[in-house]
Amino acid sequence: MKKTVNKSTWIGLACAAALLVLVIVLENVLDPNKNIMVFAALKKGAVYALVAVSMNLLNGFTGLFSLGQAGFMLLGAYTYAILTIPVSQRDAVYYIYNGSAINFSLPELFGGGAVGLVLGVVIALILGGCVAAVVAWLIGLPVLRLKSDYLAIATLGFGEIIRAVFQWDKLGPVTNGANALKNFPTFSSFNIQNGAGETVLRLSTFTAFLLAGICIAIIVLLINSTYGRAFKAIRDDEVAAEAMGINLSKHKRLAFVISSFFAGVGGGMFAMFANQAQAKTFTTAMTYEILLIVVIGGIGSVSGSCIAAFLYVAASEWWLRFLDAETFIGGVKVPLLRNGFRMVVFSVVIMIVVLFFRRGIMGDKELPDLLRRHRKEGAK
Repeated sequence: MKKTVNKSTWIGLACAAALLVLVIVLENVLDPNKNIMVFAALKKGAVYALVAVSMNLLNGFTGLFSLGQAGFMLLGAYTYAILTIPVSQRDAVYYIYNGSAINFSLPELFGGGAVGLVLGVVIALILGGCVAAVVAWLIGLPVLRLKSDYLAIATLGFGEIIRAVFQWDKLGPVTNGANALKNFPTFSSFNIQNGAGETVLRLSTFTAFLLAGICIAIIVLLINSTYGRAFKAIRDDEVAAEAMGINLSKHKRLAFVISSFFAGVGGGMFAMFANQAQAKTFTTAMTYEILLIVVIGGIGSVSGSCIAAFLYVAASEWWLRFLDAETFIGGVKVPLLRNGFRMVVFSVVIMIVVLFFRRGIMGDKELPDLLRRHRKEGAK
């Protein structure tokens, strides 16, 4: 058994390394100006994959139905942005509220340059996750006593409340009110340039994949640990889990806090992708998108959440975009093709997928499980 686990681990690491190399090659071979949607879909897919896996940890592996993911993403995004905006840019960003209440920038505290950028961004993302985790612990004290739909409604309400609070004018010197935060390091900041300012090596998509991959790997390790087995036991039968000595309230709160931490990190990464952080972006619709990805991929499958995230983003943002453009063939206008028709077709596609794949693409299986089953069937 140990040899099998070790073999699967090495295969997974090898596949992850190959994927990162492939991303670097594609990003530096393809013209970014002609393939904007390709790389935008890849970066957003990586961010959504992390957030979907964090939601799956709670909904799929622990059995807690939470809809507060967008709220925790908002906390992570704002924490990241506030801590990384250069001091020289703060007056330009906080133009309405006569300056910023935060007078430092983490990348500059670490000396600037490449080292300061990496350390500042990583620590800001971690702190964004920590802020989300602390808030999750506080609201989890009363909220986690609820079950099923009541828990979902409570966490959904939290997301709406936190979005309104961050747009409050009184917090303007910190959050810039309802205005967007900008000018902080993004994924493109990790591109390597020469002395003339020309980009010689593009690493923006690679950075998104690397950060998301590390976080997802940590979640996978957690799921395969004793804590992960306790989460699954709670999901399957709370009475039996408690009879085996599992502290239900402790483990539920732990799962909620960990899920929120990685949602906060995902929020910071989303800000890096969008080049801004603004409260109105993190709406209930975003939570529903993440939940839909989890359902399509398979509740209880990390691989499914990752695959579904990229498929969802590619279909909604890239593959079906031509449906929004008016098209003429031989001078005759093609009916229905107009702005907004893309989402109609996408909704129909989602309905078909849900109807015919009721357990999602992967069900509760992972890619290594399918590969092992395929090898066994081939051996027979």
